[in-house]
Amino acid sequence: MSLRLAFCAVTVLAIAAGAAGIAAAEDGVGRPHWQGHGIKPPAANFPLPEIISGYWFRTKETRAIQDDDFNNPGFFAIEQSEQLWSKPDGAAGKSCVSCHQDAATSMKGVGAAMPKWSEALRKPVNLEQQINICRSERMQAAPWTFGSAELTAMTTFVRFQSRGMAVSPRVDGPMTPWFEKGKQLYYTRNGQLDLACASCHEKNHGHNLRADFLSQGQSNGFPVYRLRDQRLVPLHERMQGCIFDVRGIPYAPLSDEFVALELYLAWRGTGLPVETPAVRN
Repeated sequence: MSLRLAFCAVTVLAIAAGAAGIAAAEDGVGRPHWQGHGIKPPAANFPLPEIISGYWFRTKETRAIQDDDFNNPGFFAIEQSEQLWSKPDGAAGKSCVSCHQDAATSMKGVGAAMPKWSEALRKPVNLEQQINICRSERMQAAPWTFGSAELTAMTTFVRFQSRGMAVSPRVDGPMTPWFEKGKQLYYTRNGQLDLACASCHEKNHGHNLRADFLSQGQSNGFPVYRLRDQRLVPLHERMQGCIFDVRGIPYAPLSDEFVALELYLAWRGTGLPVETPAVRN
């Protein structure tokens, strides 16, 4: 073996040993830091052997930001929405308080069970859609645009009222065909890279994809504060981003396709605690 090859081999071994040392320091017993934090699936035929929040796939530094309500930047949106909640808007002169009173009571559990079936629309609606339905029909106010600071903040605020509660969507009855549609979309390959949601988040979670460390793609923390974007990101925007990343053409936010996929994602996280506002990379 040449001196150059020997030097390269030693360097590779040193890097591997260093990486192993980091993993051991993270967990304390030498195993990946995300292992040992999952919950049992609700059924024997569940697609995952254990359900693990994306929280456990992030570094301890990122988790510390999420854990500290005073340091978690997502709480700026909650403070903003506390004011929006009681601010009258629209021709009816009503605010959210007019119908729902104290959000801590009236909205508790709402975000944990979305999307929900709308009898009036004969299809499921998610939290953003329901907020805009209330604005249009009850307040006679203009609906907020998807991705706007107001809609994302209010979605975060309402979901925050369920923080710590188990994700528990209904997927039976009239929701069944929507659940099946979401499942189909989850396993459908997209784009030039020919990848499905399952390619990364079911088959390869816990592995690196370039510089990204793949989680199970759970939705229990959304809207999440993404450190790379320096803002809160709603779920449908993140799903768009994933499809863009595989060089595909994404569906529109709040489309039937994305609501169906959101329903299926929520089911895959059944039993995980709502973490909104979660912090991710």
